[in-house]
Amino acid sequence: MSRPSSAVTPIPANAQNRYEVTLSDLPLSCPMPGMALWNSHPKVYLPIVDDGGTSICPYCGAQYVLRD
Repeated sequence: MSRPSSAVTPIPANAQNRYEVTLSDLPLSCPMPGMALWNSHPKVYLPIVDDGGTSICPYCGAQYVLRD
């Protein structure tokens, strides 16, 4: 039996140091919903709006920047 193919390829978790996000991504969490979670840390919500448009994940150090 073959595996069903996925139309969406997940984003590798913790693979980048900087991610640009938009208001549609809020509430912001790391790892984000589209990321592969098998090799990631526990989900943490980041207060990017309260942080002035930039947040850093306390687990992996990924920087998230809010775009307009």
